[in-house]
Amino acid sequence: MVTVNLGMLHYVLDHVYGAFVHRTKISPPFFSSGWGGTKLELLERMIKQLFLDLQGQNWPPSLVQPVWKTVWESQSATLREGVFRTPCDEQLLSALPPESHIARVAFLAPKSTPPHKMACVVHLAGTGDHTFERRLRLGGPLLKENIATMVLESPFYGKRRPLLQRGSKLLCVSDLLLLGRATIEEAQSLLHWLDCEAGFGKMGICGLSMGGVHAAMVGSLHPTPIATLPFLSPHSAVVAFCEGILKHATAWEALRDDLSMPEASMTLEEVKERMRNVLSLTDVTRFPIPKDPRAVIFVAATDDGYIPRHSVLELEKAWPGSEVRWVRGGHVSSFLLHNGAFRRAIVDGLNRLQWKESPL
Repeated sequence: MVTVNLGMLHYVLDHVYGAFVHRTKISPPFFSSGWGGTKLELLERMIKQLFLDLQGQNWPPSLVQPVWKTVWESQSATLREGVFRTPCDEQLLSALPPESHIARVAFLAPKSTPPHKMACVVHLAGTGDHTFERRLRLGGPLLKENIATMVLESPFYGKRRPLLQRGSKLLCVSDLLLLGRATIEEAQSLLHWLDCEAGFGKMGICGLSMGGVHAAMVGSLHPTPIATLPFLSPHSAVVAFCEGILKHATAWEALRDDLSMPEASMTLEEVKERMRNVLSLTDVTRFPIPKDPRAVIFVAATDDGYIPRHSVLELEKAWPGSEVRWVRGGHVSSFLLHNGAFRRAIVDGLNRLQWKESPL
């Protein structure tokens, strides 16, 4: 009986937090400027193109060359920050806000071990994660396991946030697809850099919530086995914005009234159906099974008000051989309390990979 009550408490906490953040007038809703007009059509085409490129014709990606500066250095580790021009092609670049053209990355690595005997995991941002700090705190204790951490600042977030955007509240639906597509390309280029330039022996990709969806996509598309570690993540953005708490944070009326839509007199239900169709492009179960599904570990919460249980089980079903680990809690409480479980998943996922052959 106590566990049921605790579970309900976690679930209620998600809803209380969601009501405070998303239903008050503290910040505007998501997509207050509508669908994004021709940008949305462009992004829909480009994401469909991703599925045509699934057999690896698009590999290798553009090789980025970050310009590094050292933030601090100790006897055992170094933290550097780097900047590089996003590797997105000109068509995607023209759709991105100018503030997002330059990508930023933090790189925390042990000093005493050669790269071919180390692993590195790229950490992608969850909704609202505008800084490097939380993900560096997650990765910091892994230094003693010879695991480096690379943290990517998302387009539309942090110093890459457009001037008119408040917080994490993307102005248009097209921005969500644009953020995802650019994040995937940047993460692929960083993994390529870690492999070919830095020479790491193993690699992984992880992310929490929205970052976990992107991590799953990157892991799916990678031509060789990497550890793929989505935490508290749905199988699709449809779940987050049409089923979970974020449906209360979406500007449905603005989307209905958006004059760029040919169906100007849509009902709210028709608007929500249109959203489901658009966001179905983010459905990870449509992506191919990663090269080594044993190195895929999902960590999900038992009482998540943002991500329903069925969404996690759809991921497990779509990728046979992957593992789902459950932590007791809701979305918010697990985000705060279960970093240990996330770190164990990172270590275990990497341990299921073979070491790359060391250089002569």
